[in-house]
Amino acid sequence: MNLAALAELAASQLPRPKDRASQYVRPLKNLGILRHHQPTSFEAAVYEPVMGLVLQGRKETLLGADSFPMGVGECLLISHDLPVIARVTKAPYLVLLFDVELETLRDLVEAMADSPPSAAGSRSLAVHTCDARLVDALHRYLALVGTRTDAAVLGPLVSREIHYRLATAPFGGMLRDLIRRDSHASAIARAIAQLRRDFRSPVEIPNLARSVGMSASSFHKHFKAITASSPLQYRKGLQLLEARRLLRAGTLSVSAAAFDVGYESAAQFSRDYTRKFGASPKHDIPAASLPRGGSPRWPGAGRRWRSRGRRAWPRAARRARPRPGRTAARRRSAARG
Repeated sequence: MNLAALAELAASQLPRPKDRASQYVRPLKNLGILRHHQPTSFEAAVYEPVMGLVLQGRKETLLGADSFPMGVGECLLISHDLPVIARVTKAPYLVLLFDVELETLRDLVEAMADSPPSAAGSRSLAVHTCDARLVDALHRYLALVGTRTDAAVLGPLVSREIHYRLATAPFGGMLRDLIRRDSHASAIARAIAQLRRDFRSPVEIPNLARSVGMSASSFHKHFKAITASSPLQYRKGLQLLEARRLLRAGTLSVSAAAFDVGYESAAQFSRDYTRKFGASPKHDIPAASLPRGGSPRWPGAGRRWRSRGRRAWPRAARRARPRPGRTAARRRSAARG
């Protein structure tokens, strides 16, 4: 089965676009289809283990200092939860996404006894031309949409085949490492799971390393090799991404979002946020959540600080607080006199 047929089948699962907004559907378990009608700017996110096959357009993904451009017929394979920055560089962009399940991979251990060994320096993020057998398996899986009985009976079998094709592919070395519970890749995956679960709480790196059976120095080395960041940088990225989600929902002020994700200083939060996303936290608050003048609208926002005077306000809150006009200031000065 060729790529053109797979692209046509994937596009047929998407509704007719009413505007140029992005579209995303999940027609089957573990399978998603995403379409962008125009190029996008860089967006930070945490990608969970996934395979992405580009069917139209082009995309660029950054992990640390490394850039991974990809075009039609190329697969992006991610083995761990990774903090990346990505953008669509050519549209229309159509990609088929397949979630990688670690347990399914481990079920294949015995069948993969003769699989190629993992090459030294296997990457947690890799791009490679998609094999014809993998394209065929993905097409057969997607073709099950709309046939409930076939999807229930044959779907798990084809999904298992796709996992096998990915794990035995030339760029599947890190997946093969993950299957082994005593591998460094598996230990780092367990540490990442702990960080994602408890990112709001302070973390002691030596304790985290011991919990996955590694020394602190070895843990740092392998964690950075896989994620392109230190454990503390990884946790900070999780905090900032969650804070941005809260701010974009329009339910919390900047200070409240900072404290909610585990920051102790709203000023430090604003600095880190601006450094990561290129704009202040206030930039991501929906306009509807701010009244004219830009002061907080949330119930009780700033209330505990006002009673202690203006100098007690956090810096971010002081910037958001509306300044009195000259007339009001003169009235207060006259009253004091």
